[in-house]
Amino acid sequence: MQLLSGKVIFLTGGSAGIGFECAKAYAEAGANVVVAASSPEPVEDAVRQLGSAHLGIVCDVSKADDVEIAIAKTLARYGKLDAIHNNAGVASPSKPLHETSDEEWGNLMDVNLKSILYTTRYGFEALKESKGCILNTSSLVGEIGQENHAAYTATKGAMNTLTKSMALDYAQYKIRVNAVLPAGVWTPMLREWSKEQPNPASIAQYLDDIHPLGYCPEGDVIADACVFLLSEKARFITGTILPVSGGAELGYRSVR
Repeated sequence: MQLLSGKVIFLTGGSAGIGFECAKAYAEAGANVVVAASSPEPVEDAVRQLGSAHLGIVCDVSKADDVEIAIAKTLARYGKLDAIHNNAGVASPSKPLHETSDEEWGNLMDVNLKSILYTTRYGFEALKESKGCILNTSSLVGEIGQENHAAYTATKGAMNTLTKSMALDYAQYKIRVNAVLPAGVWTPMLREWSKEQPNPASIAQYLDDIHPLGYCPEGDVIADACVFLLSEKARFITGTILPVSGGAELGYRSVR
């Protein structure tokens, strides 16, 4: 029995990185996946790899009209919506707060947080009907902080408390809301971040060392946790902020 058989999942930022790993895992688990992302070619390529049962939509998740249209297209194609996975996000710039421009701050808030407002606003009635669920891709740094990433960590900390509040608000409708917290995961975004650091050559070893399990993983480890949280196996789990971090948040560690 496939864990997500027949489910319709609206996945933002699903054309690359953790998002595409989730798209593949959801498809393998039997779901129909709607990949919503901002660049046409990666969206087309993702759907080509997933197969014709799935749908790609070019969508800027920071714009209300784009999200409203994308949700409407999803319902027109499949007639229902079982889950929204808010995965789209940006991490740049790598700066302390006082060096962050208004434009950089606004972009982080719009993509990482306002997008959740829009997907929930336009997907709520369909999720209410399906007794579906919402999943947010957060980050461990939203709990523990990170140097030179104040604005980014602010969005992820806000996402964590938002997840809990949404879980409380929507429990009456049997809509579950959870979040996953990766630490380091090798994605195009992390590789771009690595280049921005003072000593890029040392980053791979650093990222291995911060995980007690000994390595920085690929996105499939996050995808496996997400499949579980969207499945009936997690039917009594809501408001959870789940680290999928190789133990990076545990204890006192000296990074070699």
